Amino acid sequence: MPQSGTPAYVDFAPRPLFAELLAALPVAVLLVDPAGRIGYANSEAELLLNISERAMQGHGLDHVMVPPAGYGDRRAGLGFAVYDSVIETTRGGRVRIDFIEAMVADHPGWRIITLHNGAASRRLGQADRAAARSAVGAAAMLAHEIKNPLSGIRGAAQLLADGASGGDAGELTTLIVTEVDRIAALIDRMQDFTDTRPLSLGAHNVYPMLDHARRVALAGFARGMTIEERFDPSLPPVMVDPDALMQVMINLLKNAREATLRQANARIKLTTAYRHGMAVPATPGKPRQRLPIELCVIDNGPGAPADIADHLFDPFVSGKPEGQGLGLALVEKLVRDMGGIVQYAREGAPEQTVFRILLPAAAK
Repeated sequence: MPQSGTPAYVDFAPRPLFAELLAALPVAVLLVDPAGRIGYANSEAELLLNISERAMQGHGLDHVMVPPAGYGDRRAGLGFAVYDSVIETTRGGRVRIDFIEAMVADHPGWRIITLHNGAASRRLGQADRAAARSAVGAAAMLAHEIKNPLSGIRGAAQLLADGASGGDAGELTTLIVTEVDRIAALIDRMQDFTDTRPLSLGAHNVYPMLDHARRVALAGFARGMTIEERFDPSLPPVMVDPDALMQVMINLLKNAREATLRQANARIKLTTAYRHGMAVPATPGKPRQRLPIELCVIDNGPGAPADIADHLFDPFVSGKPEGQGLGLALVEKLVRDMGGIVQYAREGAPEQTVFRILLPAAAK
């Protein structure tokens, strides 16, 4: 396999010019030289393939993915396109993409490959339907969750009105208070999404927080399980809000436990890593935001149902019969408020569910 040396893309316009242009595109882009080596990858490609541009440069396409069927038989000098195809990445992930390759005009042999994330493009094309689905989901969830306690409250009130006394009256009063508190708690959870106050971000060592979240899980909803830890001991301080990160990790650990309830050999792993070169586009005209800190919660459950996998972080979307669809939506909001992103994937062999959080490192 060709090794990286002097980047072949020096034949193009100065790097800042084309790099800024390609970095601004909302799709993953790879620039391939006449020898078949990757010379440039934008941040969207880094995120989609879970590998940094530096690690891709100078290598062939098969270094980062298994090319789609028919790619090796394409005719020289012509474009190539495959739509809605599931491909394997060399990092063990599977992504559904539109793979499009086109020749670069005035530069013989050079090719540009765009990888359109199928899930993302469908979300962009269905924004109105997504909003409508969330609204319908909110109405259905509120109707279900509030109707039940209201029915209990009404029945208890009728019994009190009919003259219940003594111990019966005390029990009915307790029931009313409990059910009213349940409604209030639900409303409080929904109000979390309307809280626009900035988080208190600071430089923190995440390991005490991860350890605390693990101990909370083992003392409660994950009692009797083993939660494995695979940590990078050199991880630098991270820019987080400790309370927000704790809530995120406990939510993800609880989600992992619920996903493995029917697994005979249920396993949950907590991992950390430092991803050099990992960054995402910031606002136009500003440099990319580096997100090198990776925290993962991994379980060997069956994963999300295929029909909702693309919408896991939307409010009121849940694959659980009694789920409210608020847990993962709140996780996404808190991670975003800390300047990071959260991703869902099915990776490895055998496949496992991975919730990957990418966060900024604290400034040195």
